[in-house]
Amino acid sequence: MPLVVVGISVLVLLFLMTKLRMNGFVALLLVAVGVAVVRGIPLEKIPDTLSEGIGGQIGDTMLTIGLGAMLGRVMGDSGAAQRIAGRLLALSGPRGVQVAMVVTAMIIGVTMFYEAAFVIIVPVAFTLVRVTRSNLLWVGLPMSIALSTMHSFLPPHPGPTAVAATFHASAGLTLFYGLFIAVPVGALIALVWPRLPFVRAMNPEVPKGLVSERVFEDEEMPGTGWSLAIALLPVVLIAGAAITDLATSADTPAIHLVDFVGSAPVALLLTLLVSLWAFGPRVGRTMEDVARSCREAAAAMAMILLVIGAGGAFKQVLVDGGISDYIKDFTDGWSISPIILAWLIAAILRVALGSATVAVVTASGVVLPLLAGSGVHPELMVLAVSCGSIAFSHVNDPGFWMFKEYFNLSVLDAIKARTTYTTVLAVLGLGGVLLMEQILDALGG
Repeated sequence: MPLVVVGISVLVLLFLMTKLRMNGFVALLLVAVGVAVVRGIPLEKIPDTLSEGIGGQIGDTMLTIGLGAMLGRVMGDSGAAQRIAGRLLALSGPRGVQVAMVVTAMIIGVTMFYEAAFVIIVPVAFTLVRVTRSNLLWVGLPMSIALSTMHSFLPPHPGPTAVAATFHASAGLTLFYGLFIAVPVGALIALVWPRLPFVRAMNPEVPKGLVSERVFEDEEMPGTGWSLAIALLPVVLIAGAAITDLATSADTPAIHLVDFVGSAPVALLLTLLVSLWAFGPRVGRTMEDVARSCREAAAAMAMILLVIGAGGAFKQVLVDGGISDYIKDFTDGWSISPIILAWLIAAILRVALGSATVAVVTASGVVLPLLAGSGVHPELMVLAVSCGSIAFSHVNDPGFWMFKEYFNLSVLDAIKARTTYTTVLAVLGLGGVLLMEQILDALGG
């Protein structure tokens, strides 16, 4: 049974990394090869499958994560990250740091992809941890949870947008309904999860090389205006492109230019170039100083990118091994509410494959024939599938490895922290969709 293969592969991976202390990159590749053999992928095609998975995952994330890490290190080494962290601390006070991180992450995360928003905000979180001497997860986990919620529930993020197109749902209306679910659910989990005993027992250190260790005096740091302007520039570029796409369907050169400038890699590259001058020669630092910051950030990111890429290889083996086709056949003919069925199929695919994108696309194809005669609002079906696709993030999800590496956690601690919060988000999200259905029916909408 394919799902048994998935379960055994996860257990083997945990054994290799926790008991044998094997490097995550090597362990993921070994398990991926083993699954490929068991699932009957021809031996001569296994290297191509691994390469496709690594290439697809690294291609999607390397530019965003790499440029974001360089930008974060430049801001950290210039004192800009400390300036922003200090301003947030002054506005919120030490007791309000978590709320400040949640609000910031939700505002930025409405239009920015999880990875892009994460690498922009995480240097500020690291600096707040150092300044306040707080637990890393106490500050960083609320940020990650808020970003996960926005990314998974709402257009214009890839999963919900793809499902909206499949169901012929309004992206704008999906966003409107989704905000009423995502904001309270995301904020609740973001503020509750760091307080749970099993999370508070974890006390990871900030990873070396991703943030400056120096504590700056006030006169050494750039002004608040410049610091915030650089931090928000990619947000404005990416959000502007997303809003333009939602507001217009025109196919003009101007729209293509906006989309180009608003793509995450280009927006981060432009911001990095501006930061090299703003936090370099403009404040008396040499270009060699800022170039050194970029080099050190790249060196610190090397293993993180390798592990994320290997996670992509593991995911690709599961996809090519026919797991998604098996689940489609397995769930065919289930007689339950279309909303619950959409959520359940997406959740099962997420557990088995790790890829939220594959989960939402496959689940939407399975439940699409049920939508026409069900009377369910297509926007709610989009939200149901999207909520299901966030559940049970674990070792076959490349995003799991990004979370683990940035927060410097063991595999088991990452499972305790991330797998649990993503699952509860998914369940509460489903509850929100069902409640929204009742409200719309009562209003006759």
